[in-house]
Amino acid sequence: MTTRILNTDDPQAYVQAVAEAVNLLQAGEVVALPTETVYGLAADALNANAVAKIFEVKERPSFDPLIVHLPHKKDLEDVADVPEDILPVVKKLAEKFWPGPLTMILPKKACVPDIVTAGMPTVAVRASMNRVFNKVARTFDRPLAAPSANKFGSISPTSAAAVKAELDGRIPLILDDGASLHGVESTIVKIEAASPKPRIIIMRPGPITQDDLKPYGVVVLLKNLKQENKPEAPGLLESHYAPRTPLRLLESPEDFIPEEGKTYALLSYRGDADDGYADLTEWKGVHVLSPGKGKLVEAAVRLFYALRELDKVGADEIIAEPVPTQGVGLAVMDRLRRASAKR
Repeated sequence: MTTRILNTDDPQAYVQAVAEAVNLLQAGEVVALPTETVYGLAADALNANAVAKIFEVKERPSFDPLIVHLPHKKDLEDVADVPEDILPVVKKLAEKFWPGPLTMILPKKACVPDIVTAGMPTVAVRASMNRVFNKVARTFDRPLAAPSANKFGSISPTSAAAVKAELDGRIPLILDDGASLHGVESTIVKIEAASPKPRIIIMRPGPITQDDLKPYGVVVLLKNLKQENKPEAPGLLESHYAPRTPLRLLESPEDFIPEEGKTYALLSYRGDADDGYADLTEWKGVHVLSPGKGKLVEAAVRLFYALRELDKVGADEIIAEPVPTQGVGLAVMDRLRRASAKR
């Protein structure tokens, strides 16, 4: 199979690219589409045979559920049965954050195939704000299942080139809309009725932060990060988002003791020697997430790109500095912890 990349940077190319993607989706195929988080591998969410191709292409285990992306936020009732006791907060969250990088786990309707939800009674749902994904979804006019467009467990792609490097020859089409806006996957939440405010459980941290969610309920972080056998949402496996090169997340510079004969690469937060990491050894390669000022939003955007680049330098191990666990930094640390977990 030949994998083509179609650009969307001028109006005529945009229209042609969307039309080709929709034609493939209507034929039950998979296509790689940009989202504001990472690039996704999309298929008709209501077509079990099409969704099966996602699992085949990604080599993804069937117990790991997918996110369903809606053409319009008003289409939520087509795929989910929202209980009356949480309906008000679901509506408020959808109104505030959709389209955008917030995924809600809700009871599913029978039309959603079990392969999408890994046989669970709930479905993860969101609506993308990316102009290309949004246009494809609305033209197709059906919900799309779309996990990250990479082989299972590896680094999520934030560009069309990264998708091609992962899935070349496995899929027919990639639509290119440049680099992803946020660079890490959506925030996933589960909502529980409670008094006086509903509980909003963050299952997977992402661009929508705890502070963003606080006006809508009592925000709780999922404590059980290891969900190996039956994860309730995507991205909750202990080992995930990992480069081929072993990665170690250090809590402090003092934890690093180099082994004789081994080479190391550094994933640095600010690239500042005062942080204590830059001068620990003769690094084979260094990538800095947010040079100088240490902006967490910039660190999130650059995270997966930097990991891919460090994966190419041929080091024996990648050493990662920690970042502050505030705002989107919580999502960056979540990805680094999973990337460093033993497979």
